[in-house]
Amino acid sequence: MSTAAPSRALPTVPSVTPPAARGRRALDWRIRFGVLALIWGFSFLLIKVGTEGFAPFQVTFGRLLFGTAVLAVAMVVKRERLPRGVRTWAHLAVAAFLLNALPFSLFAYSELTIPSTLAGICNATTPLWGMVLSLVALSEDRPTRVRAAGLGIGFVGVLTVLGAWQGFSGLDVTGTAMALLASFSYAVGWIYVRRTLTGTGASHLSLAGSQVGLGTLQLALVTPLFTSLPSSVELVPLLAVIALGALGTGYAMLLQYGVVAEVGPTTAAMVTYFIPVIATAAGVALLGEQLSWNTPVGAAIVLAGAALTQTRGPARRTADPST
Repeated sequence: MSTAAPSRALPTVPSVTPPAARGRRALDWRIRFGVLALIWGFSFLLIKVGTEGFAPFQVTFGRLLFGTAVLAVAMVVKRERLPRGVRTWAHLAVAAFLLNALPFSLFAYSELTIPSTLAGICNATTPLWGMVLSLVALSEDRPTRVRAAGLGIGFVGVLTVLGAWQGFSGLDVTGTAMALLASFSYAVGWIYVRRTLTGTGASHLSLAGSQVGLGTLQLALVTPLFTSLPSSVELVPLLAVIALGALGTGYAMLLQYGVVAEVGPTTAAMVTYFIPVIATAAGVALLGEQLSWNTPVGAAIVLAGAALTQTRGPARRTADPST
């Protein structure tokens, strides 16, 4: 999932743009949208492979380190300046913990005991947690009947994925709870960012690079306390961690901001609904993970509920003072 402050759509280009150019640009964002979905969908497979050769904290540290490297290069190329102000950096440190250090580590630990397919599906619950939290933290984000129904449907989907009617037999409760907690952390982080980092004056790339960099520092402090250097480094897990960071964290964030700027945050956010589909397909096809009927059925219910929670009711009409 995304790991930086949410982008605002840039001003649209005037309609004098030639039709051919508009067609090329539309195709271009769709290609980038598809690449973004693939990268994030395969991230759960890469986490699973990475943990076969490294401790979870080491996987997370490597992910953030290589992600920071990609974003730092992009900032240098675009001559972006770092954000200013102690307060902004303090908020970025909290955002780095909630959106990077904590959820990345939780997903890495969860995949020690649960399939990557289940981790990817748990990630899709983020909009559900976001709605629950927004009712408390964002007074302007009022619930509607449709959104409330979506919340209920979504959690029915979660129970279906987990096989609640079977008493969760065969399910690692701790690993699943970690994956759900990671998704909850994403939701908390997005709300925190929305309330604290909007209007700072810094560019989205600058905020993203700084946030991921702070996450790297946080893991650099924590990792040596809980892990030791591996006796040997296997090539495949190492490549998985490099790809997870450079592609899944660094390059994917650059793609995300480009898509948001071109088609707006609402359309760009739809990438969330493709991630569990790709994660499930990758886990089954490449890792040989088992898939019972309730997993894809429950995932479809989760996605349907999550989509409903993102709908917006009609804008309130302001009374005409002349009447």
